[in-house]
Amino acid sequence: MPESVTVRGLPVEVARNLLETMIKSRYLEDRLHSLYLQSRIQGRLISGRGQEAIAVGAAAALEPDEVICPVHRDLGSHLQRGTPPLAVLLHYFRRQAGPSRGRDGDIHMAEWSRRVFPMVSHLPDSWPIAVGIALASRLSGRPRAVLALSGDGASSAGLWHESLNLAAVFKTPNVFVIENNQYAYSTPTSKQFTIERLADRGAAYGIPSSTVDGNDVVAVYLAVQQAAERARSGDGPTLIEAMTMRMDGHAVHDPADYVPKKLLDEWRKRDPIDRLIAELVPGHLGANELNDLRSRIQREIDGAVVEAESAALPDPAELMDGVYA
Repeated sequence: MPESVTVRGLPVEVARNLLETMIKSRYLEDRLHSLYLQSRIQGRLISGRGQEAIAVGAAAALEPDEVICPVHRDLGSHLQRGTPPLAVLLHYFRRQAGPSRGRDGDIHMAEWSRRVFPMVSHLPDSWPIAVGIALASRLSGRPRAVLALSGDGASSAGLWHESLNLAAVFKTPNVFVIENNQYAYSTPTSKQFTIERLADRGAAYGIPSSTVDGNDVVAVYLAVQQAAERARSGDGPTLIEAMTMRMDGHAVHDPADYVPKKLLDEWRKRDPIDRLIAELVPGHLGANELNDLRSRIQREIDGAVVEAESAALPDPAELMDGVYA
């Protein structure tokens, strides 16, 4: 396929990769949901269904050695960085071979070798960490972009504002992304703040900002790519608001009956996976290729479930390993 063939300026091969990761993220979370309902995994399960374009598009726009500080709906950023579904499943089954060696079963996981920082609760507690990483990068003389994500609710927390202010003052190479899914935990944005766009808060700190369609993975990719280039050039941070909708409750335990059904129906028509498929099929991706892709992902994850569930549990004697230096 000629390199010049693009989808709105994005090389087709990049767009196909984004589609694959989004489908993988969706199917993996669906399997986790099923396992949770069967009581085969315990604890808490938080879904990013409908928001995959943000995590995947933002992660893909960075260089491999640049750091990502994701939050709980950003499974796609881990997968985009190369974390295999097996590692995720080992983590959720709390197995010894998982990223946390059985110490957690939620999305509080990461593989630092892939430059993904573990999610920190409560939000946006990872943002000052992202600013610190970015400041160290700038002081090294070779600024590298550091991506930090949060939801709309976190933008009302003090640390969120302190992080923006510090990043602006020190011109750190940060890319800040707000995943505005309009309900925080359960509070609609109309009751969270009075401004029309959260991106407008960037101006108060002298930070360039924009609002993009968070269900359009190409738009997210291009916006983060531009912000990352700006960060690397030494021009400081950028704030991006990605508009989306949380299609499930805050977590599996939450029926989300406070969200109007009509609103969910409207956003369901804007599903990020369906939208990218519509752009790629049939011109850049055949229907048979798409079916083969789905089947391959399903086989990989179904096989990983079997392998992870049968893997060894942690040794209680190692409980305190890594707790104290």
